[in-house]
Amino acid sequence: MAVRKKLCDSFSKSLMDEVHRWGCMKQTGVSLKYMMEFGSRPTDRNLLISAQFLHKELPIRIARRAIELESLPYGLSDKAAVLKVRDWYLDSFRDLRSFNDIKDMNDEREFTQMIKAVKVRHNNVVPMMALGVQQLKKGMNPKIVYEDLDEIHQFLDRFYLSRIGIRMLIGQHVELHNPNPPLHCVGYIHTKMSPVEVARIASEDARSICLREYGSAPEINIYGDPSFNFPYVPTHLHLMVFELVKNSLRAVQEKFMDSDRVAPPVRIIVADGIEDVTIKVSDEGGGIPRSGLSNIFTYLYSTAKNPLDENADLGVADTAMTMAGYGYGLPISRLYARYFGGDLQIISMEGYGEIRILCSFSVQNVYAASIYLSLHLYHAIL
Repeated sequence: MAVRKKLCDSFSKSLMDEVHRWGCMKQTGVSLKYMMEFGSRPTDRNLLISAQFLHKELPIRIARRAIELESLPYGLSDKAAVLKVRDWYLDSFRDLRSFNDIKDMNDEREFTQMIKAVKVRHNNVVPMMALGVQQLKKGMNPKIVYEDLDEIHQFLDRFYLSRIGIRMLIGQHVELHNPNPPLHCVGYIHTKMSPVEVARIASEDARSICLREYGSAPEINIYGDPSFNFPYVPTHLHLMVFELVKNSLRAVQEKFMDSDRVAPPVRIIVADGIEDVTIKVSDEGGGIPRSGLSNIFTYLYSTAKNPLDENADLGVADTAMTMAGYGYGLPISRLYARYFGGDLQIISMEGYGEIRILCSFSVQNVYAASIYLSLHLYHAIL
């Protein structure tokens, strides 16, 4: 408690009162359709409107998260790593509220630089929160059933989903300043994204991690029409496919490491139906027993050694990509899938392997789906 008090003392009562006042304000949902249409014309006027919107919207979202970080169950709010994350949110709120009203393009440019710094400040929020949960677990009964900690899991889902939204809004605005945007890109959104191409790049990245970790890696076979495309955020899809393929590669590699047999390939199928896009990642890595499936989407559950170091400098978490062990890859990948109306499911055949199915969303109804999800998403955050 002494640590908590000391960190709280670094923020004035007036700031905390303002955080609670802004945290009671209503958020504004923004759809994929609106971001695409608005961002297709990055004129000075539109950039000014966007900055003015973020100047009001970001403090509301950040204040809500800061408030929630102060009242978490099981003493999670008192863990040093969680206090560090809360301080990042309070620092960002203070920076945003200290910025005067945006009236011209000089103000807009200064504001854009400031929110870029805010985004960088929050780069390590996910591993830091994972460290906080690890600190909590250390003091709990080792026989605890982690999926029973519903309040913790529900908070982390809300928290990480909100973080996706905040980073999407900041990143989209910042990217609209790019004087030479990639072809068919509107900020973060690729209007003609090829899921096969994104899957190929994500798979190569995952395979390079496997090669670095084990010295060898199974082959990856991708099936699908490379010319098929639809509007989506490539960085989101890359993150999801990377995580799924990385897990499959690890499972196969470890199962066949001492075997005379050649490790079977990981298979990726991109199915472009009339209404849905589905990406299936399947492997022969032995699967997950039924008892393990109930834990697969709980935070910090992992069958690998945890790479988080509780004694590390809490100001800078080590976010270097590792093969496994953090425990939040799959649950956060599912949140990215759900952010624009999709989902992530895992079907396991114990003793054989897993089929990890990543469903994106309805292609024909992409705009309607994104609008509906925006409304659903922000109701969930409330």
